[in-house]
Amino acid sequence: MTDPLIRDDRANGRLEGFQEGAPVGVVVYFVLDAAPHALVAVHTVVEEAHRGKGIAGALVRELDATAAREGVPVVPLCSYAAQWAERHPDEAPVPSDEVVRAAREQLRATPGLW
Repeated sequence: MTDPLIRDDRANGRLEGFQEGAPVGVVVYFVLDAAPHALVAVHTVVEEAHRGKGIAGALVRELDATAAREGVPVVPLCSYAAQWAERHPDEAPVPSDEVVRAAREQLRATPGLW
């Protein structure tokens, strides 16, 4: 199994994974508007036929790498992203309580974000 090709569709808040041109998984996220900014993972989904092959981990890892390149944290509101972050603290620094609160507030204020 090869790693998925991952594309960041920032305008639509989707980090998408593809294999052989077909979609295999996605992390739905948004950019925290308020400073300090962050990428907020809301939902991770892998197509049933591709589960158990490391796709979700590859997607969340890429979201964390993207955030690191941008100098912002990831707020893992998605349960999978939160579990992944706990297992990979060297790749997923814990966001501050202030950033987590701001992310939750923005999600509550705009439920259509995902």
